[in-house]
Amino acid sequence: MFQRIHFISGLPRSGSTLLAALLRQNPRFHASMSGPLAGLFGALLGEMSARNEFSVFIEDTQRQRVLRGLFEQYYADTQAEVVFDTSRAWCTRLPALATLFPDSRVIACVREVPWIVDSLERLIRRNAFQPSSIFNYTAGGTVYTRANGIAGGEGMLGYAYDALKEAYFGDHADRLLLVQYETLTREPARALEAVYDFLGEPAFRHDVEHVDFDAAAFDAKAGTPGLHVVRPRVQADERATILPPDLFQRFANDAFWRDPKLNPRGVRIV
Repeated sequence: MFQRIHFISGLPRSGSTLLAALLRQNPRFHASMSGPLAGLFGALLGEMSARNEFSVFIEDTQRQRVLRGLFEQYYADTQAEVVFDTSRAWCTRLPALATLFPDSRVIACVREVPWIVDSLERLIRRNAFQPSSIFNYTAGGTVYTRANGIAGGEGMLGYAYDALKEAYFGDHADRLLLVQYETLTREPARALEAVYDFLGEPAFRHDVEHVDFDAAAFDAKAGTPGLHVVRPRVQADERATILPPDLFQRFANDAFWRDPKLNPRGVRIV
């Protein structure tokens, strides 16, 4: 059974899968792409709420035991000492996670927002004959309607962005470390050093020249091959955007974490 659990969260297309692929090189760690636990967590909370007539028999202490048991049973076969569970939803669950796992921390991967939109649009165009789960497998639309869809409150990007702000400005911000995609891809050693220091874990030498991760089956089922592809070598990808200039500019000032005046709780950023 794992001894400690931490969480990877943040924005889409911002390096969470790459970070997990690097962390799992450490034999003491278990990490992977986004999984089902956050959804199961929310479903259990709902079933134990007042909408269920039998909730009168359930107290908070019991709810907590059930939810802790969810993690323990899901990772029961994991031999690693430290588990990292990944989901964009964890940024909305910091108060609960702080109670269930007092020593846990959340690593939130972030990226300049227009480049997230650009990255998702590239995936859609690359898979022109496969409608994506990102848009409920609906074909058609324009780059503008697709950007509006992902940036909306329930969209892939908009939900994660709002969740990140909730955690960043909330009471449990001291549990949060922001890892910028730009740092992770250009200076992976510095980014990983910050992660280990934040978690209080002994240093480990990672191989950024040989990174291995395969989620091809999941991506194919989602109608978005390449969604979780991790290159074998960590490196920055300098390129021109494929977004129209006005659309790119629309998101250009959304990286709130880059403004020190908007960090009243002193969240660590690397």
